[in-house]
Amino acid sequence: MRYLTYMDANEPTVGILSGDTVSSLPAQIGPYTMLKFIQGGPELWAETRRVFEREGGVTMPLSSAKLLPPISNPSKVVAVGLNYMDHAREQGVEPPKQPLLFAKFPSSIIGPGDNIVWSTEETTQVDYEVELGVVIGKRARNVPLEAALDYVFGYTVLNDVSARDLQFGDGQWVRGKSLDTFCPIGPAIVTPDEVPDPQKLAMRCLVNGVALQDSSTSEMMFGVAQLIAFTSRVITLEPGDIIATGTPYGVGVFRDPKVFLKDGDVVVTEIDGIGRLENTCKVVSK
Repeated sequence: MRYLTYMDANEPTVGILSGDTVSSLPAQIGPYTMLKFIQGGPELWAETRRVFEREGGVTMPLSSAKLLPPISNPSKVVAVGLNYMDHAREQGVEPPKQPLLFAKFPSSIIGPGDNIVWSTEETTQVDYEVELGVVIGKRARNVPLEAALDYVFGYTVLNDVSARDLQFGDGQWVRGKSLDTFCPIGPAIVTPDEVPDPQKLAMRCLVNGVALQDSSTSEMMFGVAQLIAFTSRVITLEPGDIIATGTPYGVGVFRDPKVFLKDGDVVVTEIDGIGRLENTCKVVSK
């Protein structure tokens, strides 16, 4: 299943994406926000699938739907730094011995078609990072590696937009990674039954139609299961939480010459089998 959030009667609600069509949840299931739907647990998800496959829902063309972030209010976004071998190689650094975790604040989340916005008074080095986003389905604490993928509700595309001057100038990453609008996600959350192996997904980032990142989740040093197990040792993951699993080579700050985003740039982040996310950059006066 591919779940998204769209505006229905001026209210954000969960829908089901099928090709180029968006369907409402079946009437007897009822409207849900994504967080409430995920918190409803496996029985609700299974019943939704059964009823939808039998009866369907009210449909509309995808082009007519106002899409929102598939989930806008997770309790946290746990991000992972330097998790791709090709990204380590482009920096000329040693791979980390364990995952490097940091936070992106949920207030940075935006959805498909929303603008990535910043002021040059705050940053002049805005960078792109295509990432696989993992949405947690049930509370996870001290999860064993072999059971870790059972805690995944689904996968989405995530752009870990980064203000490099703030990130490196601060000496820690939270502020430079958490500016408002610096976490585009979407367009949908794809359930694990449609993703046989999250470590075999081609991914890329295009800026104004030019592919600047082109890699695969097979380059991850610590896979999805390892990240869930490692994180849950010390941080309780709640339903709806997102893990941003890291980015491959090709980010702007390590190019020669460097490439930073500018006003009007169109950024496309896409992962095969998961989806395509497009956002436009907008520089504003503070």
